[in-house]
Formats: sequence, C-alpha cells, structure tokens
Amino acid sequence: MSKLLLEEYAEFLEDIAPEVKDVLDATFVDAARVISPAGLREYLDGAKALCGLGRGNDLVITYLEVMPQIVKECGEDIISDCITASMKSSSMTSGEVIVLLLSSMPAVSRHLGDAQLVRGYLTLIHQIASTAARGLRPMLTHIDELLSKLTLSGLRRWANFGAKAYRRDFNNLTAYFGLESADSLAMIERERRGVLFVKVQRKLNFYLRALWGRDFFLRPTGADFADFRPGIENKILYVPDALDDVKNSDGNIAGLEVYRATVAHMAAHLMYTSQPMSAEQLSPAQMFFIGMLEDARIEYKAAQDFPGLKKLWMTLMKVKNAEPAEHQTMEILENFALQLLDENESGDDKQMNDFAEKFHKGIEQNQDDNNFSWMMGIELYNLFAGKKAVPSLRILENYRLDYRDDNRIVWQYEDINWDDGVEYIAASKGQVRYEVSPLMMAHEVDCELAGDDAQVVWTCKDTMRVYEDDLTDDAKSFNETMGVEPISDPYHYHEWDYQIQLHRPDWVTVYERRPPKGIATEIDDILTEYKPIAHRIRQIIDLLSPAGVQRQRGMEDGDEVDINAAIDAMIAIRMGEQPNPKITMRNVLNTRDLSVVVLLDLSESTNETMRGSDKTILQLTREAATLVATAIEGIGDPFALHGFASDGRHDVQYSRLKDFNQHFDDEAKSRLAGMKGGLSTRMGAALRHAGQHLHKQAEKRKLILLVTDGEPADIDETDPQHLRFDTKKAVEELYSTGVLTYCLTLDPEADSYVKRIFGENNYTIIDNVEKLPEQLPLLFASLTA
Repeated sequence: MSKLLLEEYAEFLEDIAPEVKDVLDATFVDAARVISPAGLREYLDGAKALCGLGRGNDLVITYLEVMPQIVKECGEDIISDCITASMKSSSMTSGEVIVLLLSSMPAVSRHLGDAQLVRGYLTLIHQIASTAARGLRPMLTHIDELLSKLTLSGLRRWANFGAKAYRRDFNNLTAYFGLESADSLAMIERERRGVLFVKVQRKLNFYLRALWGRDFFLRPTGADFADFRPGIENKILYVPDALDDVKNSDGNIAGLEVYRATVAHMAAHLMYTSQPMSAEQLSPAQMFFIGMLEDARIEYKAAQDFPGLKKLWMTLMKVKNAEPAEHQTMEILENFALQLLDENESGDDKQMNDFAEKFHKGIEQNQDDNNFSWMMGIELYNLFAGKKAVPSLRILENYRLDYRDDNRIVWQYEDINWDDGVEYIAASKGQVRYEVSPLMMAHEVDCELAGDDAQVVWTCKDTMRVYEDDLTDDAKSFNETMGVEPISDPYHYHEWDYQIQLHRPDWVTVYERRPPKGIATEIDDILTEYKPIAHRIRQIIDLLSPAGVQRQRGMEDGDEVDINAAIDAMIAIRMGEQPNPKITMRNVLNTRDLSVVVLLDLSESTNETMRGSDKTILQLTREAATLVATAIEGIGDPFALHGFASDGRHDVQYSRLKDFNQHFDDEAKSRLAGMKGGLSTRMGAALRHAGQHLHKQAEKRKLILLVTDGEPADIDETDPQHLRFDTKKAVEELYSTGVLTYCLTLDPEADSYVKRIFGENNYTIIDNVEKLPEQLPLLFASLTA
C-alpha cells in the first residue's frame, strides 16, 4: 500500500531535492505505522505544499521528521492543522522560525496531550506572530520549559501580557519572551498552577485501573473560565489541564488527590449508571437536584466497593471556603451533600436531616436504580421550592464541590435528525382550552397547574382561591400563589472575546419572559401629566406621517398626461412661443418603510432615585417610552417595546412589552406599567436578540433605539472591557445586516465608553434626566425624518 501511494506522488518525488527524498525514504515506513492511508496522503500533500512555499529544504525535512511523532501523541487529524499553521506563519515570519515551530511540536504535543489543546496552541502562535512577531523565536526556544510550568491558558495570558506591555519596545519584548526579564519570570510564577495533568496522567490511569480493572480514556481540557466543570462525553473523561492544591485547616490537599477524587467520581458514573434519565419536561433547577442525588447514589455504590473513596471525597467536602456562598441555599446544599455521603453526619436543619435519613433508608434497596435518584431529587426540589429558596441556575451550577462533573452523562435528550425535516403538528392536534364551571374544575381536573405543554387545559370562569373559606378581597387565587409565568425556549448567541479576538460560540442564553401586568390607567395618567408637550408630539406626527399617494407634475417622462400642462403647451404653440415639454405627471406612493425596536434597560440601577428628583430612573424610562410609543403609533411605523436584564450569561431575561403586530392598547400599556427593574445589563446579547426580531420585519430601514442608564456589566464578568467590546461587536454585526443602533444614555460618565461602542454620531447623553420623557420623542423624530 505504501509503495502504491508513493507511486501516485512520483512526479513530486522527482522534483524535490535529493536530501529531502532521502529523509522521506527514511521516515515514510515509520509514518505508515502510525498514520492511515488517508492520513499519509495528507502527510505527503503537506510536504508538497511546504515545498511550494520556497522557504528552503530544512522546513520540509523538519516536517517529514516530526509529523509522525506528533500524530503518535495527538492523532492524524492534527496534520492539517500543522500544515495550515505553517502556511499562515509564512506570511508573517521567516522560514527559520517555522522550522523552529515544527521542531518544537513533538514536545508541545507531549505536554498538552490532546489535539484540541494543540489546536489552541497553534491559534496562540498565529496571534503572537501577528502582534509580537519578534517574540516568537525566543518563545519557541523555551517552549518546553514554559509548558512544563504553565497550562495552555496560563501560556496564553503570559504571552498576551508581554505582547501588550512591550508592543513598541522591541528589546524588552525579546527579553520577555526569552525569559530574561523579571516581568517575564514574575508572570510565569503568577500563572503557574499546582499540578499539571500531563505530569500525573499515568498515575491516574493506573489508579483507575487498580480500582475497576479496566482502562478509562482521560483527556485534558483548557479551563479558561471560572465556571468550568469536568465532563464525560462519548465515554471520554474531560478534566482540567491543571489543578491547584486545596487549602485546608489540617494542611493543604495536594492537587493529585483532587485529580483522584475527580476521576474516581466520573468513573463511578460510567461503572454504576446502566442507562441515562430522560430530561424531558424538567426545568434546569430540577435537573440539578436530581443530578445531586444521582451523585450521592453512585458515590454510595463506589464507597461500598472501595471504602477509601468515601474518605477521599469527605476530605474535600469538609474544606471550609474562605468566602461565603453567593446564596444561603448553596451552603445548605454543600453541607447536605456530606450528609448524603456519610449517614453519621447531621446538620442544624431538621428537614434536611430527615431527608438524609430517608435517603439512607432507601438507598440499600435502590442502589442500582437511578429512578430512585429521580424521585428523591424531585422531592428535594419541591422541598426547597415550597419552604426554602431555589437560587438561579447560574448560582446552582457554581456550587463549590469542584471535584464533581457537570452530570451531562446522567441525562438523555431527544435526538432530532434535521436531515429528515421538521415534523409539523397539525392545528387540530394543538393545545385545546375549555372554560368550565368551578364545580367541574374542582371535581374533574387532573392537575390544577398544567404546564404550557399540556394537550388540554381547563380555565375556570370564576377565581379559584387556595382556601375556600377565605372570601376577603385580599385572598389570593391559585395562579397568584402557585402559578408560574411561561418562559420561552432558550435562544443561544455567541459573545465576542476581545482578548483572543474570537467569538465564544453559543455562550449566552436569552429567555423571553412575559412581563407582569400593571394598571393600564397609569399610562394614561402619564399622557395627562405631559399634556403640555402633547402639542409638540402632534406636530411630530403631522410632520412625519407619510402622505400616501402624491401626484408629481411637470415631468417629461411621467406615466400619464397632465391635462392642464398640455393645454398650456398648446396655447404657447398657437401664440408662436416655445412650449414647455414637461406635460406629464406620475403618481408616487410616499411611505417611510421603517421598523423600530425601543429597547429599555431594566437593570437594578433603574430603581435608583435621581439626584434632585423624586422619581426613579425606571419611572422616567416608563414615561419616555409612553410618549415615544404614542408618537410612533400616531405616525404609523411598526414598532416594538422590549426590555432586558441579565443574571449571568446563562439567564439574559428579555421582556416583550409590545410587539410589532400589536397596537399600543390597554394590553401593551398594562405590560409597560408593570415592568420592574432588577439584575444586571448584558447589553450585547439583548441587542442581538432585538436584531433577530427586526430581521423578521419587511421594512428596509431598521432601527434599535436603546435607552440605558449605564455601561454593559454582569455579575459573572469581572473584566469591565469584555462586555463593552462585545456590545461594540454586536452593534457592528447589526449594522452590517442593515440595522442601525442608537443609544440614549443617562450616565453622565458615559463619555469614556459610549462613543467607542456606538460610533461618532450614534449616541446622545442626557444631562438632565428629568428631560428624558420630552427628549426621546424629539430624538426619534430627528433620527427618522
């Protein structure tokens, strides 16, 4: 097979230099042992492409010699990535540096140990070549030493710091990347982690083999972000590429022990889970509680077989965190996990003690059944939802038992084959609603709180109250006490990372939530309060309202003859004068062809009262939205009123107060009156989602009018520049698709960032916030005239 393959490249072999051909003959047999026939073709095509670069024979010889070693460590899929990296680097650096890059790749592959991490390393090389090319050679010279101390994430931060700090200081740049400067060594110490995975991988493999008598596939993953958790996918255990020692009152717990606890827990999932559980009709919070009980079940089984694992996991559970939990429920759950592992442990909460005792009584008979975890998990969720508090998904996912994985292996999701098309449900099979009497509702209904996925829903004519004997005006109904506002399916959007100059795919999740209703008459009271400027709004409506069909006269090439102009022309001819040739006219349809989304910032800061005023920012925003909605409704442009807030990247809450196909009626007014402020301001995701709504509109001109009181920020992002750059990128993306974004900000300090985000002429800073209701309609008029 190898000889036949070489015959296909006979023409190429005749043209190459003799020394290259000698190396190929010496290495091809070894390459054929580790590379498949298809990979060998790619291997030879790469050599042929590098010959065409004209960077000397050393480059091709190095490639032929090292590629089999790289493939042995990372698989043959890495061949194309190495070729691409060499080709890209050829336009930014010398052939000697490319030779150095390839010659160092076997050591890089051994240190990183995973093809995906090696690809990340090659991406980093490309970035350094484009931003700090003079530092590439000294860095590659010391790459073995660097990767023996740093993870890929640490290497990236170390390199980016040097590239930015010494961009124009070439001498110090070379010293930094050559490990000759104090800053370089200090940065290495700062980024250095406790234990690198590549140094303990063999120990972990032997450890798992000693426990269960079989091999497990372990792969390192770059833990670039704080919310990273290990995971199992396709029976491969993905763990962090480095772990620090854990500080404890009894002394530090070594990183190797943390690795052992992590891989033992993940291996227990594989060994003691016979089939996954269905995730259908479960909320993310319910899935978390079920997953927590499933963790306890598999740890119980593992501890029965290997009692030493129980001691290892308990040691990590008993570590006292220096900082308090973000939510009081998390401390309860972290202590409760220890109670589930050891029946001798107890806490201060009687309900949790009773639940743990019930778990230990039932686990003996149900230790092989994950349905036991499902039932107990739902019961635990109901306990917290009813008498305690269930925190947001972002907080739940960050619970501080770091050795546990993300439980993706526990769940089974419905597989959709998009090649087969989407199955549409006929309208006759859709959800059916009936209005029934209170008597029928009380005696015949199966579930008082049916979800949106129910096939048949009964609604009652009268209000059903929780306690029948409570007939006071303050008595609350079932919907008021236990009803849940429906939430949309998740919308996933990418987010721009300015440090690596790439999008983080599907990084942010947006949920559309139905805003609560207020009193619609409050909006009418706003119109009454601002009656003095109502005359100005009517002028705006008269000025901007489209005239409809207009007749344009005095044209030479119109659609029909203008009788009056034709008569005047005939009179001029009879009098011997030169007639006016413009005797035709045309009917022209005059329309604005504009659709608008007024996007309101509903973050926690809008609840603050402005200096010198008794109104909050939220009240002023509501008043401004009322006036501009009245103006746009009168003009006739299709528009939507939407609001947003965020609780981390997993929960960007998007409220549709009024949609395009809806009039500004009592329904929309009640939603506007009921809007509330809370949480944070992840602006880029909200703009992208608003843009998706605008793209569904047929109008050619599209505008997002953003009203905010501050800069982009969120609770899970500590770098203030990150969300600024992401919002700037979102504005640029929308502009490229025909959507203009204009920002009206109430932040007096906005000069430092708003211009860079939205552009030179695409923002206005309101100095006097009380003027916002008056200025917003005028601003809209100036933008769309």
